[in-house]
Amino acid sequence: MAELMRTGQVMAHNDIRCVEVPMPSIESEGEVLVRTTMASICGSDLHVVCFGAGLRFDPPCPHGYPGHEGIGEVVRSNHPGVEEGTRVLCFPNALHAEGFSEYQRMDGRYVLPLPVGDVTEPELLMAQQLGTVLYAARQRSIDVVGKTVVIIGQGSAGLFWTFWLKRSGAARLITADRSKVRLEQSARFGADVTVNVDEVDLGEVVGELTDDGADYVVEAVGRRDALHQSIELARPDGELMWFGLPDTGDSVPISFDKFFRKRLSASSTYGAQDEGDAVSFRAALDLIASGHIDVGPLLSHVFPVEQISSAFEMANDPVSAGALKVSLSF
Repeated sequence: MAELMRTGQVMAHNDIRCVEVPMPSIESEGEVLVRTTMASICGSDLHVVCFGAGLRFDPPCPHGYPGHEGIGEVVRSNHPGVEEGTRVLCFPNALHAEGFSEYQRMDGRYVLPLPVGDVTEPELLMAQQLGTVLYAARQRSIDVVGKTVVIIGQGSAGLFWTFWLKRSGAARLITADRSKVRLEQSARFGADVTVNVDEVDLGEVVGELTDDGADYVVEAVGRRDALHQSIELARPDGELMWFGLPDTGDSVPISFDKFFRKRLSASSTYGAQDEGDAVSFRAALDLIASGHIDVGPLLSHVFPVEQISSAFEMANDPVSAGALKVSLSF
């Protein structure tokens, strides 16, 4: 009888459970098998599991899907240059990901050796999310030196945008979220002004602090209302980064008349996993390992994989729990 492993499986809309399935094997050239140590829940995972946005399979879905943020140990390798026993960061394409599994298969291109040092492996796990932000910033480069920037949403992605844009020279950085805990971290990451949108109107704050809006607005929530608001907050000739995936697979209407008359430019990115030589993920690992960014406080809640349903419930309602990044342990 095949050895069994624990895995998260989407059984229906808003229903993910821990089940046992046969442990996979690898046969294809270039593949590796990784024993997962930890995995984190991405905002895009929430949209797939909780809202069905971007769901590519009819449930029950393949085991481990859509988890794509992980660390672990290579236990089998058919990929030249990836040795068995190596501790690695995992960043597979979400469509083919098995990251919520005790053992996951992927192309060896989607793993990087973890640096050795004083930084813990759970902290290095955050390099997956940070790498996607660095990739987006590099692909859609904008000069923010001396400018006013607004970042909507201060989950891990939004916080990494705060860190990077302040590091890149933003003169005034305004961040917004519903979570007091996240906004406290936002100030630590470089925000000059933090706005709790449950208490204060973000548009009024931006209006008071600028003549005609922000130079650059990042939508890092992944909500339709935040997407609409990004257009309202930008100044004429301003620029938008639509980083968060919408919480629906349907078309999202926007005020194109306002977008048009403001002469705005908007960008989005996809495909950090397939960047040549994984440049952005390597840079993210270096930033964390070197101590240039302290991600330790972001690792707020860790659930055993057997409690994956509870983990998703908390990740989908982080404000009441004071959650920053919700992860799974194996």
